[in-house]
Amino acid sequence: MKLSSVLLVLSVVVLAVFAGWCPHNGTMMLTHKWDKVFAQNENVMNHKVTFMNRYGVTLVGDLYLPKTKGNAKMPAIVVAGPFGAVKEQVSGLYAQQMAEYGFVTLAFDPSFTGESGGKIRDVASPDINTEDFSAAVDYLTTLPYVDANKIGVLGICGFGGFALNAASMDTRIKATVTSTMYDMTRVTAHGYNDSLSPAELYKQRVALNSQRTLDAKFKTIAKTNPLPNINEVTPDTPQFVKDYVLYYKTKLGYHERSVASNRGWNTTSALSLMTMPILSYANTIKSAVLMVHGEKAHSRYFSEDAFAKLRGDNKELLIIPGANHTDLYYRTDVIPFNKIRKFFEKYLQ
Repeated sequence: MKLSSVLLVLSVVVLAVFAGWCPHNGTMMLTHKWDKVFAQNENVMNHKVTFMNRYGVTLVGDLYLPKTKGNAKMPAIVVAGPFGAVKEQVSGLYAQQMAEYGFVTLAFDPSFTGESGGKIRDVASPDINTEDFSAAVDYLTTLPYVDANKIGVLGICGFGGFALNAASMDTRIKATVTSTMYDMTRVTAHGYNDSLSPAELYKQRVALNSQRTLDAKFKTIAKTNPLPNINEVTPDTPQFVKDYVLYYKTKLGYHERSVASNRGWNTTSALSLMTMPILSYANTIKSAVLMVHGEKAHSRYFSEDAFAKLRGDNKELLIIPGANHTDLYYRTDVIPFNKIRKFFEKYLQ
């Protein structure tokens, strides 16, 4: 065996020892090939990193750096989302672009998803997913080329809500951008456009707790229904579901480790999302916030209502004409990257 091959095997073993997890056999085996759903930018460097959150879950991220970074300490941005996506999808696209602009960026897989740790897979948690952002900030503060006083976060879709929650808690976050933001706690507790009645909500809680009993009795883990495949879409399928399917279930955005592309969430994750509203302290955020949403997005009301809670003259809501929810996942001609760049340059200076 060639020396280069031996070194590669040893590096994988070392990573496995330190991270200690794989969803299949208990050993972490990270993918080091380029397996993103977007093209690689030749002006940006990229490599895998691992770090631990305060719950002891090892998180895996892709660190992006401009090739012309120089010797000065640089501002940095943590990126995550959408809900059910992995870092090889939307967050990686945003992170790579912001790195080309001169930022150190870290796109990570949230706890229990993608390459990140957690024995039970595909679990969502308002507390843990907020903590994931702060754990990423922790990691960035340890890098010698990052200015620890110039760190921001960028959350997409459901992780836009968690990013806002992190900003209300973590004063090290100096600027926050949300893109096509969802409040996962609100939509889970009240349905789209707050359509669930209290009686319907209580009925759902009873059903979910009954499922917990069944899972405990039979040692099972119930999963939510995944998105339909492209050939299962009908004329009666809601347009926003068609948009999700077009991204997650086709070559446009499909990834083998993505919850949304494949198997669905742990069903009982919904219980904590129902009872722990993540935007309760949005009005206490003193740092700068930019919220971006599409004019035609079914989810637009989440950003508008969250923005109404924010206080201070360093907050901005940007509505993109004609854009739907998933346009801000992948359409580089629609995503206002230059606006996001200028925002972070202003508030991470």
